[in-house]
Amino acid sequence: MNQNKKTLTEDLILILKGIAMGAANKVPGVSGGIVAFVAGFYEELIYSLQKINLKAFKILIKRGWKPFYQYTNGRFLVLLFSGVIISYFSISLILDYLIKNFELQVLGVFFGMILASLYFVYFQVEKWNLKTFLFFLMGLSIGLIIMFTKPSTENENLLFVLFCGIISVSGMTLPGLSGSFLLLLLGNYSLLLVDTVNAIYFTLTDFTRFDFQFVHDPSRMKLLQLAMVFTLGSITGLVVFSNLLSFVLKYHKKVTLATIIGFIAGSLGVIWPWREKSFKMDELGQIQYNQVGNPIIESYEYFFPNLLKFEFWFITIFIILGVLIVTLLEKYGIQKKEH
Repeated sequence: MNQNKKTLTEDLILILKGIAMGAANKVPGVSGGIVAFVAGFYEELIYSLQKINLKAFKILIKRGWKPFYQYTNGRFLVLLFSGVIISYFSISLILDYLIKNFELQVLGVFFGMILASLYFVYFQVEKWNLKTFLFFLMGLSIGLIIMFTKPSTENENLLFVLFCGIISVSGMTLPGLSGSFLLLLLGNYSLLLVDTVNAIYFTLTDFTRFDFQFVHDPSRMKLLQLAMVFTLGSITGLVVFSNLLSFVLKYHKKVTLATIIGFIAGSLGVIWPWREKSFKMDELGQIQYNQVGNPIIESYEYFFPNLLKFEFWFITIFIILGVLIVTLLEKYGIQKKEH
């Protein structure tokens, strides 16, 4: 009975980790891979995804579902990605609301989380030397280049959406490289992480009411088509990135970790809470909106806050909250390893 209770608790915790990953992936500048890194299951995630290969499908065809499930660490992947899916239709919708109405506070929490993650991940490189430091600088440079890149315009081309799907999962497999921020740079963040998710949610709601009028709505059907292509790209990206990272973690672990730390350091600037948005304007000087009415962001202007103003200290409280969340997660991970 106690063993069953323990297994149920572990399953629930794994689902919650997936929810945290899914929520993190929705925030531009934040990587779901950081959650995996700090919570101590990053390498298991990469090696499990790497098992989804040609050999796995041969096992499925020749020996059936159970050996396939065991070979791919199916329990871990199913529970984790169940959490990610739950997040996209629950926590992510709440995050959309919070980002829209309390953006600085949300950015403050995630800024604190990444700051604390940087501290803890630093010690995972057992010995720093010139080689690891150079790879750290490379990761940092790429992160900063991405930060200052100007966003593109929204693009509904299916091949481009497929490419966006492949790129977007980098945040799950590579801590510090935010897939959602890359989508923002590619111009398709609102389209693929807000509009299509909402379209799927409303479609599922219609299904439960046996209301199929949405099939006559060209806008809804277009978004569902984009969601399918984006999902296909995401699955492809997961398999490709996980196999690549599995190889480099196995044979070049120190320099890989050093590069990841650089990415994380570079991503700090991306979610600097004190910033102003610049929106895309038309020829008449009016703000341009996408097909569902959201303003199109052209760029961000970052600034240093006034330390004497209340706003600075108010946001700092949320940064400290983010640091505390990661610190508690890290302590939980250490206690679990000791037991």
